[in-house]
Amino acid sequence: MCLELVAALSRRSLVQLNGDMKAPALGKRTLAVVFGAAVRADGSASPTLARRVGYAAAAAEADPSVDLFLSGKVGDHPPSEASVMAALLAGNVSAERLTLDEVSGDTLQTVRAAAAHARANGYAAILSCTDSYHQPRVRMLFWLLGFSSLPVPLPPRGGKQLWLKMWLRECAAIPYDLVAGICAAWRDRRHPTITL
Repeated sequence: MCLELVAALSRRSLVQLNGDMKAPALGKRTLAVVFGAAVRADGSASPTLARRVGYAAAAAEADPSVDLFLSGKVGDHPPSEASVMAALLAGNVSAERLTLDEVSGDTLQTVRAAAAHARANGYAAILSCTDSYHQPRVRMLFWLLGFSSLPVPLPPRGGKQLWLKMWLRECAAIPYDLVAGICAAWRDRRHPTITL
């Protein structure tokens, strides 16, 4: 299946990640946050969603101290992105290592929910599983909420035109989320949220 192929291909990237001096030490309790993507009209995962889940599965397989935080509400088509991810992982990663966030609908909401969950459950490290164009914004938001995060390396997808479009979108989103993230961090410090 697609998940097994992506997981096999991603093992090479995880070897590079684990060899990096900045990577979380093996054995530390780590939360890999998988950011949602579209669900197709038939309820199946889009290629982007399947790819992210495959790389997250490889991270969990490579290190048993890695748990997965699957985030994404119902978008244009049911079911929720998080539940589609969980279905893809069934039989590959035990259900006890999965946390489903079926409420978050954007990057900031996902980071806030994941940070609260990580803080409440004593995770020592966070891995972010999303495309490289999305990583700067994700890492900025985790930093604002008191966590450093490391990316799970996903290879680029699509052509140059797609990448240009996605980078331009991120350039517009970063200033907005910087302000929104500062406000969220301030609110969360004053009134801690209940976690999943």
